Amino acid sequence: MIKIHTEKAPAAVGPYSQAVVSGGMVYTSGQIAIDPATNSVRAETIEDQTEQVMKNLGHILLTAGSSFEKAVKTTCYLADMNDFAAFNEIYGRYFTGLPARSCVAVKTLPKNVLVEVEVIAESSL
Repeated sequence: MIKIHTEKAPAAVGPYSQAVVSGGMVYTSGQIAIDPATNSVRAETIEDQTEQVMKNLGHILLTAGSSFEKAVKTTCYLADMNDFAAFNEIYGRYFTGLPARSCVAVKTLPKNVLVEVEVIAESSL
Protein backbone atom coordinates (compact mmCIF):
# COMPACT_ATOMS: atom_id res chain seq x y z
CA MET A 1 0.00 0.00 0.00
CA ILE A 2 1.33 3.43 -0.98
CA LYS A 3 0.20 6.60 0.80
CA ILE A 4 -0.16 9.55 -1.60
CA HIS A 5 0.67 13.15 -0.72
CA THR A 6 1.11 16.23 -2.88
CA GLU A 7 1.61 19.83 -1.84
CA LYS A 8 -0.59 20.84 -4.81
CA ALA A 9 -3.71 19.63 -2.99
CA PRO A 10 -4.93 20.41 0.53
CA ALA A 11 -3.16 18.52 3.30
CA ALA A 12 -5.22 16.01 5.23
CA VAL A 13 -6.80 17.70 8.24
CA GLY A 14 -7.09 14.48 10.22
CA PRO A 15 -5.73 10.96 10.51
CA TYR A 16 -6.08 10.05 6.83
CA SER A 17 -4.17 10.26 3.54
CA GLN A 18 -5.03 12.31 0.47
CA ALA A 19 -5.17 8.96 -1.32
CA VAL A 20 -3.94 5.39 -1.08
CA VAL A 21 -2.77 3.13 -3.91
CA SER A 22 -3.38 -0.57 -3.43
CA GLY A 23 -3.71 -3.43 -5.90
CA GLY A 24 -3.29 -1.19 -8.93
CA MET A 25 -6.07 1.15 -7.84
CA VAL A 26 -6.03 4.60 -6.26
CA TYR A 27 -8.64 5.54 -3.68
CA THR A 28 -8.84 9.28 -3.02
CA SER A 29 -10.19 10.82 0.12
CA GLY A 30 -13.10 13.15 -0.47
CA GLN A 31 -11.91 16.51 -1.75
CA ILE A 32 -13.56 19.80 -0.95
CA ALA A 33 -12.91 23.29 -2.32
CA ILE A 34 -9.88 24.12 -0.20
CA ASP A 35 -7.25 26.12 -2.07
CA PRO A 36 -3.92 24.54 -1.04
CA ALA A 37 -2.12 27.89 -1.48
CA THR A 38 -4.19 29.52 1.26
CA ASN A 39 -5.52 26.42 3.06
CA SER A 40 -8.97 27.98 2.99
CA VAL A 41 -12.23 27.85 1.08
CA ARG A 42 -12.23 30.90 -1.16
CA ALA A 43 -14.82 29.95 -3.76
CA GLU A 44 -18.43 30.78 -3.00
CA THR A 45 -20.42 29.41 -5.93
CA ILE A 46 -21.03 25.75 -6.77
CA GLU A 47 -19.21 26.32 -10.07
CA ASP A 48 -16.10 27.77 -8.44
CA GLN A 49 -16.08 25.15 -5.71
CA THR A 50 -16.47 22.31 -8.20
CA GLU A 51 -13.55 23.65 -10.26
CA GLN A 52 -11.35 23.76 -7.13
CA VAL A 53 -12.36 20.22 -6.17
CA MET A 54 -11.43 19.01 -9.67
CA LYS A 55 -8.06 20.78 -9.50
CA ASN A 56 -7.35 19.11 -6.16
CA LEU A 57 -8.40 15.69 -7.46
CA GLY A 58 -6.35 16.14 -10.64
CA HIS A 59 -3.15 16.77 -8.66
CA ILE A 60 -3.79 13.81 -6.37
CA LEU A 61 -4.59 11.47 -9.26
CA LEU A 62 -1.45 12.55 -11.13
CA THR A 63 0.72 11.96 -8.06
CA ALA A 64 -0.89 8.54 -7.70
CA GLY A 65 -0.05 7.53 -11.29
CA SER A 66 -3.57 8.08 -12.52
CA SER A 67 -5.88 10.58 -14.19
CA PHE A 68 -9.54 11.49 -14.61
CA GLU A 69 -9.66 9.19 -17.67
CA LYS A 70 -8.70 6.19 -15.50
CA ALA A 71 -11.52 6.76 -13.00
CA VAL A 72 -13.82 3.77 -12.51
CA LYS A 73 -16.10 5.11 -9.73
CA THR A 74 -16.85 8.46 -8.12
CA THR A 75 -18.94 9.41 -5.14
CA CYS A 76 -20.23 12.97 -5.11
CA TYR A 77 -21.84 14.82 -2.22
CA LEU A 78 -23.84 18.01 -2.69
CA ALA A 79 -25.12 20.25 0.08
CA ASP A 80 -28.06 21.21 -2.15
CA MET A 81 -29.42 19.02 -4.94
CA ASN A 82 -30.58 22.21 -6.67
CA ASP A 83 -26.87 22.62 -7.58
CA PHE A 84 -26.86 19.32 -9.48
CA ALA A 85 -27.08 20.74 -13.02
CA ALA A 86 -24.27 23.27 -12.49
CA PHE A 87 -22.11 20.65 -10.75
CA ASN A 88 -22.83 18.05 -13.43
CA GLU A 89 -21.78 20.38 -16.25
CA ILE A 90 -18.33 20.94 -14.74
CA TYR A 91 -17.98 17.31 -13.59
CA GLY A 92 -18.60 16.17 -17.17
CA ARG A 93 -15.71 18.23 -18.50
CA TYR A 94 -13.29 16.30 -16.28
CA PHE A 95 -14.72 12.77 -16.15
CA THR A 96 -14.94 12.21 -19.89
CA GLY A 97 -14.48 8.43 -19.49
CA LEU A 98 -17.93 8.22 -17.84
CA PRO A 99 -17.06 6.27 -14.67
CA ALA A 100 -19.75 4.77 -12.47
CA ARG A 101 -21.06 7.41 -10.06
CA SER A 102 -23.18 8.00 -7.01
CA CYS A 103 -24.37 11.53 -6.25
CA VAL A 104 -26.24 12.29 -3.07
CA ALA A 105 -27.41 15.33 -1.14
CA VAL A 106 -26.15 15.63 2.42
CA LYS A 107 -27.13 17.90 5.27
CA THR A 108 -23.71 19.54 5.68
CA LEU A 109 -20.14 19.09 4.47
CA PRO A 110 -16.85 20.01 6.15
CA LYS A 111 -16.25 23.77 6.33
CA ASN A 112 -19.82 24.24 5.04
CA VAL A 113 -18.72 23.71 1.43
CA LEU A 114 -21.21 22.95 -1.30
CA VAL A 115 -19.55 19.86 -2.85
CA GLU A 116 -17.22 16.96 -2.05
CA VAL A 117 -15.99 14.28 -4.48
CA GLU A 118 -13.99 11.08 -4.01
CA VAL A 119 -12.57 8.88 -6.78
CA ILE A 120 -11.50 5.29 -7.33
CA ALA A 121 -9.25 4.95 -10.38
CA GLU A 122 -6.68 2.68 -11.99
CA SER A 123 -3.08 3.51 -11.05
CA SER A 124 0.25 2.79 -12.73
CA LEU A 125 2.12 2.77 -9.39
